[in-house]
Amino acid sequence: MAPADKKLDNIRLKYEIAEELGLGEKVRKFGWKSLTAKETGRIGGIVTKKKRLMQAK
Repeated sequence: MAPADKKLDNIRLKYEIAEELGLGEKVRKFGWKSLTAKETGRIGGIVTKKKRLMQAK
């Protein structure tokens, strides 16, 4: 997989998780900088967890 493809996958995953947490609209309206540290950390933790699960497969 090309580095650009990996980057796109990471972005898609972040948006997907933001939607699951009910933060999708906030991100689309105000950008990632509008999130609190707690919200950002939660997204990052879930991204890491999902990546580990994908690598284990």
